[in-house]
Amino acid sequence: MYTDAELEQMMTDLESDLVERKESWRGNAAETVREAVCAFANDLPNHGRPGVVFIGVRDDGAPTGLTVTDELLRTLADIKTDGNITPPPTLTVGKHRLAGGEVAVITVWPADAPPVRYRGRIFIRIGPRRGLASAQDERILNEKRRHRDKPFDVHPLAHCQLTDLDLRRFEQEYLPSLVAPDVLAANTRTAEERLAAAKMIASRDDPQPTVLGVLVIGKDTQSFLPGAYVQFLRIAGRTLGDPIIDAQTITGTVADQIRQLDEKLVAHNRTHVDMISASTEQRRVDYPLAALQQLTRNAILHRTYEGTNAPARVYWFDDRIEIMNPGGPFGEVTMEAFGQPGLTDYRNPNLAEAMRVLGFVQRFGYGIPLARRLLRENGNPEPEFQPTTNHVLVIVRMAP
Repeated sequence: MYTDAELEQMMTDLESDLVERKESWRGNAAETVREAVCAFANDLPNHGRPGVVFIGVRDDGAPTGLTVTDELLRTLADIKTDGNITPPPTLTVGKHRLAGGEVAVITVWPADAPPVRYRGRIFIRIGPRRGLASAQDERILNEKRRHRDKPFDVHPLAHCQLTDLDLRRFEQEYLPSLVAPDVLAANTRTAEERLAAAKMIASRDDPQPTVLGVLVIGKDTQSFLPGAYVQFLRIAGRTLGDPIIDAQTITGTVADQIRQLDEKLVAHNRTHVDMISASTEQRRVDYPLAALQQLTRNAILHRTYEGTNAPARVYWFDDRIEIMNPGGPFGEVTMEAFGQPGLTDYRNPNLAEAMRVLGFVQRFGYGIPLARRLLRENGNPEPEFQPTTNHVLVIVRMAP
């Protein structure tokens, strides 16, 4: 927020492209003020500062003596919510006494998701005046939005501190896998710079842990991401009502969860030995381990960690395994196209890279085709994919 002294200075600065002046709220003022609000929200010059509309100020910056009533302030506040400017701008409205007169002030913050439109048109500031955006201007605004739309896995986590990250684990386990040994030996960057380069914190100057940092090297991951765990059940039967013979809530970092889950997959997978059908011993497992690993790791990688406390689930029945993760298909992967060869998109692209660094992912987009091939070679039916808008369920049936 600007102080009154700053507002007075802006009010009389006739060259500023952060200022719009109106003598009153009569005539076409309602239209032109909305255009100005739209232009300030778009912030094409990329000032990164709020623009200001003064009501009750002449073009030379002097107050007109306008009486600022509560009704006028309510009318100005309605600019945000009347539906003419989309997405709704962030603005405040107030009455100030500046240069000896009453003035209504609208302060408009740059939008996080430009372009902003007023009645379908994109307004921008061109020096001290308003204008319509050209195709090139619109492209720049679109790029600004994409730059700000960071994936959720690199958003900083509120109330999380640098001390909530296991820095020893980062230095000894993650960093050597990320950076070549000779480069690492010559690296003179600070710990904060290394963490920021790996996207474990927001930046060197803002060392707040990101979602990725908590998932990969968090000391207590579930304290900040309560749903970031896997619920494992081994059920003696074919329905959820049958007896449970093994249950575990698998917590910790992503690496911890994968390793614990792998132990469960090994422990419950049976190997059958056939010494009769052929001259040599034949061995076959209920499920190829590598296929289960690909599918369960996919569930951890592609699940949504935003806006839900639901875990990923692995329910092992006598005749099948059900793997379910919260979050439906993402991006280019639609419900209709889910599972098609060569089609992949990433809700958590930075987590995908971290899992590759840690050795849990070999090639992007390779998991489902590999699982299909391994299941087929073992004699298992094709995996069944049942995506919805809120989750993805994979059913793997036991080899006959």
